[in-house]
Amino acid sequence: MSQAKINQAAIRLFAEKGSSQVSISELAQAAGVARGTIYNNYPETETLFEEIAAQLASDMHERIGGSAESSSDPARSLANGLRYFVKQAHDEPQWGRFILRFAFSNAALQDMWRAQPSKDLMSGLECGRFRFAPEQAASVLSMIAGTALSAMFMVLQGYKTWRDAGSDTAEYTLRALGIEPEEAHRIANMDLPPLPR
Repeated sequence: MSQAKINQAAIRLFAEKGSSQVSISELAQAAGVARGTIYNNYPETETLFEEIAAQLASDMHERIGGSAESSSDPARSLANGLRYFVKQAHDEPQWGRFILRFAFSNAALQDMWRAQPSKDLMSGLECGRFRFAPEQAASVLSMIAGTALSAMFMVLQGYKTWRDAGSDTAEYTLRALGIEPEEAHRIANMDLPPLPR
């Protein structure tokens, strides 16, 4: 129980203050545990930060990867993956703020974008569903990640609902990849299956 409290408090504090600005005392107070509990598990907050970033990336990768197995269409899989990220930011705002702050500066979180989104992207290219030059794959993936993060930001700031931001992001990403507008709109607005836990 204390481990979960420490992790939740750490996610919030790191998102608010940065990875090097959180003290053990501050973390213990935010988590409602004794300082010794923190020291026993994490003598340095940097260790905790790296573990949390790796865990968040791994969890999301596994959950989205599990959901992608139910769709044979890489366009639908990619669209759903984008919408899952946006919904997760809505469901867990501290998670969203953590991801927004560190998505491009932490290696584990960068790998999150290279995981299922990259698989869907390359699968779509190989089967002719997406249209871009193979040497553009890294740039296309960066565009997708940036678009997803922008949608998460809009949701966290209250500019759009997660449904609207997620569907818009998925639709215009698919259109950029060569899917016809009507089909992109249809795929981006399909019912979103529950994300595996």
